[in-house]
Amino acid sequence: MIVELGHLALCIALIAAVVQATVPLWGTAHGSPAAMRTADTAAQVQFLGTALAFGALTWAFVVSDFSVMTVAANSHSSKPMLYKVSGVWANHEGSMLLWVLMLSLFGVLISVFGGVIPVVMRATVLAVQAMIGVGFYAFILLTSNPFERLANAPINGQGMNPLLQDPGVAFHPPLLYLGYVGFSTAFSFAVAALITGRVDPAWARWMRPWVLLAWSGLTAGIALGSWWAYYELGWGGFWFWDPVENASFMPWLIGTALLHSAIVVEKRNALLKWTILLAILTFSLSLIGTFLVRSGILTSVHAFATDPERGAFILLLLTLAIGGALSLYVWRAPKLSDGGVFALYSRETGLLLNNLLLVAACGVVFVGTLYPLFLELLNGSKISVGAPYFNKTFLPIFGFTMLIAGIGPFMAWKRANRADVIRRSTLTTGLALAITAALALGLGLRDAVGLLGAFIASFLATATLLDYARRIGLPKASALTALRRAAGLPASAYGLYIGHAGLAIAAAGVIAVSVWSTEAIQTVTAGTPVSVGPYEFTLHDVRSGNGPNYQTTFAKVDVTRNGIHVTTLEPERRFYPVERQPTTEAAIETLWHGDLYAVLGDANGRGGYVTRYYYNPGVPWMWTGALLITVAALISLADRRLRIGAPAPRRPAAQPAE
Repeated sequence: MIVELGHLALCIALIAAVVQATVPLWGTAHGSPAAMRTADTAAQVQFLGTALAFGALTWAFVVSDFSVMTVAANSHSSKPMLYKVSGVWANHEGSMLLWVLMLSLFGVLISVFGGVIPVVMRATVLAVQAMIGVGFYAFILLTSNPFERLANAPINGQGMNPLLQDPGVAFHPPLLYLGYVGFSTAFSFAVAALITGRVDPAWARWMRPWVLLAWSGLTAGIALGSWWAYYELGWGGFWFWDPVENASFMPWLIGTALLHSAIVVEKRNALLKWTILLAILTFSLSLIGTFLVRSGILTSVHAFATDPERGAFILLLLTLAIGGALSLYVWRAPKLSDGGVFALYSRETGLLLNNLLLVAACGVVFVGTLYPLFLELLNGSKISVGAPYFNKTFLPIFGFTMLIAGIGPFMAWKRANRADVIRRSTLTTGLALAITAALALGLGLRDAVGLLGAFIASFLATATLLDYARRIGLPKASALTALRRAAGLPASAYGLYIGHAGLAIAAAGVIAVSVWSTEAIQTVTAGTPVSVGPYEFTLHDVRSGNGPNYQTTFAKVDVTRNGIHVTTLEPERRFYPVERQPTTEAAIETLWHGDLYAVLGDANGRGGYVTRYYYNPGVPWMWTGALLITVAALISLADRRLRIGAPAPRRPAAQPAE
């Protein structure tokens, strides 16, 4: 009964979305405030219906109702409760329900917290949001019904991919969808701006909080997925340029450009058309990612569906949404104002150059991801585009982007003092070169590419610290005055500084682990030491055991440095009887400067085991940097200026009666 109620609630959500997509637009066309306010009520009803549907499916997974096809195909009664719940979205049907839940969540948040947005703009934004929802509700109900019953329910389910039975994956999809789907708000604000003809600083202020929320969610989701790949897959790496990884990375890159561009609109009323285009492209790439994962054209642990009919349906939705928005842009954008002007040496120019580089970097990833797919469709040829392509094309562009990010804050709005910018850039360059030289001499680092990357990361970190010091008055001001100025800085300023510092720290970690990581792969017996960088790994023994729903073989590996015991690692090999699949569980000891990493492979039948040992310097910095970037977005979101409306125009003073 609960399952049928969930199905009914999803149908009600679809009806509410249809009302939300049509009545408010009729109201804006005919000047009816009552019809426009229908958008708020419909958004709340839509969210309630979707939340009830999602709760019903969750209940079916929790109680192991195997009469529901989705539960029978993706769960098992012996699974731990965490993975029963995460199993709700670890499949195509449930993940699509999570998709529309996030979509309706952002709609209801705009309706509840968007009181500062004029009713015409809010009604139009929510109507566009609902149009997206209508398409995806129809997709779920017509092709991917999560509540479909089985005529003959099995005694137990088929279980879930063991690789997905992990805490990291349990929280990775909701955060990723918070970003993916959250960018629909930017899309809706952009289309609403084109419809109403209003693009100004107030519009950017209304949109930016939702972009920040989505961007922070996508950042956390990508980082969590990378962390999962690092410790769960046992390959010793964190990023493999997998097409589905790239599908989440591309909207992050354009979303980053959108955030910076929206600041220019809000501060200087410039880059108006460019910002609208970025908003459309950001969500368009989210839709493309959805298509890649669910069309069946990719084979990946990340991919859900393999049904071409579902892919065709999503392709139709994608074409309507992206094609419609871009057509509207071509029609309406020429009628919009170009916005304010600015000099060549200005912060606006720096942010524009930053945006262009981010778009170019995204273009490189887009080509590398989709070109093999298009080539296979055209002539059946299968090629692989891997790390060498991305390293040679993406990394130089992104490195230059980081340099511009360091220089940008040195420039004033509208017109910067060129001599001052050169002076501060020269000082930053000198300090960054000194730091890089100290690393090279002190640690004996010789790789030129690695040292160049270290210089870029040092440059951004140094530039961020110097600009913060200047802004609070150091070194000229007294300590007390500097503290007062620091306390008076807006939250968005701290978001900028923490975000840029986080990017520098994360980049330093990526460079370190990519260039200076050491590994050893061998077959060893108990007591055989293996040198890995400055450490020595020794297999102690191997034992067997049982987990909640798996069998395990785990080893004890002692790690020493210069004869001094550092830690004992316990890598595992698990076997899941229900799914009849093995998994590798890496053992990791995190130190401040890097990770000690051990993987247990197969036995050789003669008392030996294949083992892989790694020393990965810089990995903790990657995760710390990603956390700081995410926190920076949330800090910026706390800026009170984003929660107030645009100032009302001053009324002329009344003339005294004569």
